[in-house]
Amino acid sequence: MAGVKNSGHQRLSVEATLAQVKRLQSDRSYRDANQLFYIEGVRNFLKVVDNGFEIAAITFSEKLLTVPPARKLVRQLRRDGVPTFGITPEQFRQISQTERASGIGAILRQRWQRLPDISPAVGLFWVALETVRSSGNLGTLIRTSEAVGGAGFIFIGESIDPFDPDVVRASMGSIFHQQFARTNFSALRRWINLHGYAAIGASPDGIADLHQFAYPRSTLLCLGEERQGLTQQQRSLCQHLVRIPMVGAVDSLNLAIAGSLLMYEVYRSRTTRSS
Repeated sequence: MAGVKNSGHQRLSVEATLAQVKRLQSDRSYRDANQLFYIEGVRNFLKVVDNGFEIAAITFSEKLLTVPPARKLVRQLRRDGVPTFGITPEQFRQISQTERASGIGAILRQRWQRLPDISPAVGLFWVALETVRSSGNLGTLIRTSEAVGGAGFIFIGESIDPFDPDVVRASMGSIFHQQFARTNFSALRRWINLHGYAAIGASPDGIADLHQFAYPRSTLLCLGEERQGLTQQQRSLCQHLVRIPMVGAVDSLNLAIAGSLLMYEVYRSRTTRSS
């Protein structure tokens, strides 16, 4: 089927596949070592196929899966040679992490970009993160980036896992439209200089309010973690710092909210200048 790759893995037993799903859901080291992750839900499944993710295996329940387009895709992918495992509703509920089991899930190959291969022409901006305490916050940031046409995320170090089930769930399918790269500060600094990027950080001591700043065409947004904000190394990357104005007693915002405000401001400034 166009846009979908068969992983070529040998067919596994249902029991072994269910065990693998559970481990992918709970064990990051296992996800990282095998470069796999698990998704469930009709919307996610359809987006996986539309975006050409490599599918290692499909799990589905005939009784639970009632959406005709998804059922049709399962049949097509099975004919294309993708390992497909029909399981009982009880078995599917054992691996489901949603309120209502949809009857469809898939083991996928993680998709990473090499930083030197990233084209700065793609998207309005990139977001650089070193640490995120809440998986839900990361999922929300990914969802917002996709909503405003952001290209993706550059993770500094090994702390962040975008394929954590909580991140995938909070992204509401946006994870399949974003690019991810992992790097270190030295490599990121070289990439910024090579492509003439403007690294802009969000901080209370910023030089201008976020809506008063003229965002350059090539923008990398640096966001700090929820409690401590930008680290010294992150700040050293930034040519500019902007602040989010607050007039109440609160002195900080949730990372997902702050990052989303900044991303929408970059989008607004670009569309205003181009109109």
